Amino acid sequence: MSQFRVLAGVLKGGGSPLLRLRAGGLTWRCWAHPKRGCSSRTDPLPAVVSNSSYVEEMYLAWLDDHKNVHKSWDSFFRNIQASGPSGEAGERRPSALLQGRVLSRSLDVAEKVVEDHLAVHTLIRAYQVGHTHLIISCAFLKSLNQIIVSCGFVLGLYGLNESDLDRSFQLPHTTFIGGQETTLPLREIIRRLEASYCGHIGVEFMFINNVNQCQWIRQKFETPGIMQFTNAEKRTLLARLIRSTRFEDFLARKWSSEKRFGLEGCEVLIPALKTIIDKSSASGIDSVIMGMPHRGRLNVLANVIRKDLDQIFCQFDPKLEAADEGSGDVKYHLGMYHERINRETDKNITLSLVANPSHLEAVDPVVQGKTKAEQFYRGDTQGKKVMSILMHGDAAFAGQGVVYETFHLSELPSYTTNGTIHVVVNNQIGFTTDPRVARSSPYPTDVARVVNAPIFHVNADDPEAVMYVCRVAAEWRATFNKDVVIDLVCYRRFGHNEMDEPMFTQPLMYKQIHRQEHVLKKYSEKLIAEGVVTLQEFEEEVAKYDKICEEAYTSSKDEKILHIRHWLDSPWPDFFTAQGEPKSMSCLPTGLDEEVLQHIGQIASSVPLEDFKIHPGVSRILRGRADLVKSRQMDWALGEYIAFGSLLKDGIHVRLSGQDVERGTFSHRHHVLHDQEVDKRICVPMNHLWENQASYTVCNSSLSEYGVLGFELGFAMASPNALILWEAQFGDFHNTAQCIIDQFISSGQAKWVRNNGIVLLLPHGMEGMGPEHSSARPERFLQMTKDDPDHIPVYFEVHQLYDCNWIVVNCSTPANYCHVLRRQILLPFRKPLIIFTPKSLLRHPDARSGFDDLAKGTKFKRLIPDEGPAGQSPGQVKRVIFCTGKVYYELAKERKQQNLYRDVAIIRLEQISPFPFDLVSEEVEKYTNAELVWCQEEHKNMGYYDYVRPRFLTVVANKKPIWYVGRDPAAAPATGNKSTHLNELRKFMDTAFNMSSFQD
Repeated sequence: MSQFRVLAGVLKGGGSPLLRLRAGGLTWRCWAHPKRGCSSRTDPLPAVVSNSSYVEEMYLAWLDDHKNVHKSWDSFFRNIQASGPSGEAGERRPSALLQGRVLSRSLDVAEKVVEDHLAVHTLIRAYQVGHTHLIISCAFLKSLNQIIVSCGFVLGLYGLNESDLDRSFQLPHTTFIGGQETTLPLREIIRRLEASYCGHIGVEFMFINNVNQCQWIRQKFETPGIMQFTNAEKRTLLARLIRSTRFEDFLARKWSSEKRFGLEGCEVLIPALKTIIDKSSASGIDSVIMGMPHRGRLNVLANVIRKDLDQIFCQFDPKLEAADEGSGDVKYHLGMYHERINRETDKNITLSLVANPSHLEAVDPVVQGKTKAEQFYRGDTQGKKVMSILMHGDAAFAGQGVVYETFHLSELPSYTTNGTIHVVVNNQIGFTTDPRVARSSPYPTDVARVVNAPIFHVNADDPEAVMYVCRVAAEWRATFNKDVVIDLVCYRRFGHNEMDEPMFTQPLMYKQIHRQEHVLKKYSEKLIAEGVVTLQEFEEEVAKYDKICEEAYTSSKDEKILHIRHWLDSPWPDFFTAQGEPKSMSCLPTGLDEEVLQHIGQIASSVPLEDFKIHPGVSRILRGRADLVKSRQMDWALGEYIAFGSLLKDGIHVRLSGQDVERGTFSHRHHVLHDQEVDKRICVPMNHLWENQASYTVCNSSLSEYGVLGFELGFAMASPNALILWEAQFGDFHNTAQCIIDQFISSGQAKWVRNNGIVLLLPHGMEGMGPEHSSARPERFLQMTKDDPDHIPVYFEVHQLYDCNWIVVNCSTPANYCHVLRRQILLPFRKPLIIFTPKSLLRHPDARSGFDDLAKGTKFKRLIPDEGPAGQSPGQVKRVIFCTGKVYYELAKERKQQNLYRDVAIIRLEQISPFPFDLVSEEVEKYTNAELVWCQEEHKNMGYYDYVRPRFLTVVANKKPIWYVGRDPAAAPATGNKSTHLNELRKFMDTAFNMSSFQD
């Protein structure tokens, strides 16, 4: 546009020949020459001419040959000539024209030329920004007052009118509508913009703050004739659409009264996914991990993953018996893992659809974590081999906060998967709720704008437009390694499920839907009319797939047993036997050699990099660790260091994630050291332990629990040979991730036969810090354990662990904490591990262990008996106090003060669930004359009491009571008043050591 400013400068600038244009802080002197137009110079011109002679010279040159002058002058003189009388237009001498009319109007005309060009540029930009101009052919959409408007721009808004439509304008560099042309008539400009942005595709991208990315998208959608398909591609698309549509039709015919959450109204999803996979496979991707809600899942399993149809159809048989333990899950929640040849690229590709609950979008971070893990283990740092696809519903995509949390992980170094393709099945309804009351944003996809992800809205009744958008999305992901969203604007032909009646709440909408032609019918007729396929070929393809379905249906009747293992989304073939069972039922001791302990201790207390300046406070902490190592002692931080370091030595990857985990919420860990003089220079000593060790990942997360815990759960799904830990900033905050805990961690194996060894570190303890910084809510975890309180198992330790759904521990010593972390990997199977970790014990002088407690041959202690005078003379003991965690040290201190060593035994339950019946029974039999007391610092209706009480009664066959000592029932987990906290502690300590507390 600089030439227009130059032109205006000529006509405004009096007698000066120097045309100055300031751009980007530089002054350009432009010399206009009849044969060159405008060329930049840095030295002044000697010639001085008046405006009138200058313009006359340019006009003469233009009359001689329009190419003699710059395009701006050409346009200028054309406009003047067009606006004058016909007689004047043919004059060869300019004097009268220029002197009499041109020069008198030159200023106004020049300004008008500039303004018109700027207006046209603004018009082009308006089309690029105006993604709301998506035209949908589905008539019912228009009745819903959706944000779909006409593309007819009022030219007057831009200072233009209809007489300008045939004028030619210079195209800016920010558009590709010209192809090889640099100027176009306004009428053609608008026609091409309408074709690019006002058809069945709407593009949101102008918010992206990267010029190259915006230009890339413009080129993909504006270049004339770019959306072309060969006849072979059209036939492939038709065949895929046939399979998608006829699969749903077949299910509807055979099981008309069954819920299946069909894809009717968005059948194009299947060819869309296959196109994304084809394009990604061609660019080098060989593993795709997918997550999706229930709608269309069976169709995706059948026609994308390629699950055997008979295995799907047999799921509808009510007489099918389960061959696997656990509850199983409904068919439209199950996952699948399958490796096959991609027919379009003739390359191997692995497809994994992750099982998920009905909690929409909960699977999003899980898929991302699994994807990140596979990329990590394969060294795929750029995401060139492994990628993820997430499918969403419109209402959930806009309404579920975990979508936002997952997006915010997308470009964090330790969480990025290098771009995810999101596909939104936009039914324009959520169950019975209209969009106008379901979201505040214009589109359901607006959340994606926070990470500058382009959004492609496309009419799902135009299969070719959908396929083109999917191609572009796959290319975007391969080019920029960033997220992208495809919004399939469609409809739901039936209700929320096939048994639901949508006419109750959306009568007008569903009257229109019932009149809507099926997309397969419309597209097949289009291709037949184009001569791409014949009617006979189309009917043969339909009959061919119908026959496949009928044969699979017949075969499915032979299936009598349901094998949930056949639906596993993350198999570990080398870890289990061929039948999916553990290779043994034993666990090696978790102790370590002295030299290993010493070596890890030395690295933990030093800085392995030279010239690395650490903070004096950190230096003091490292010196303290060194002193502990010399004395063969360990505190909590060192015990954890030894556990991680020893596993790394054995080739086990360790990943610790969560808020502030690098330093530790309580400033005890310091696994990442920061140079105090060089910005962003860090050191992770754990990665300098051994020459051929596994890598250690420790990463501060975003301030998210739901998304991050789901991510780490997914990471732990990928391999059993890794220790994956998530630490809450305080245990209280884990309830923000309660959905992941309830739907995946607690019940995942029962529903989906899926082992997972995720470790949750939950800081817990009543220390006067208020109701939100005290309790990790152990009662909730214990309530969800599946062990029977009224039945004592026959086998313990490993067998008992194998039968449980998760392991809950509250360690009271650093050594036991180290043992339980190492046991998590040495077990022949994987179970989630919930650890209530300490806060004040991190620096408690009594909460230390000797290296002997980790010596070769030692192992995790499920219960720690009293080894003092009481344990040596059990017959004299009057009271046995069972407890767990930090309260032990308060009880021990109080016993010491009251000198009750021989009267009161204190026994610690380190593993709370599964309950150590065998060890508790031994202790109870040992102290035959003593009262049994359960003491906890939590309130009576919280903590462990409701879990342990029935199990203690089972141990004693209900012949003795188990008395309660602790805080009274309460609504809040802890008081916020320090004085009240101390008074409560004093009260239950007095009760615990008052020998007459429980006498009538």
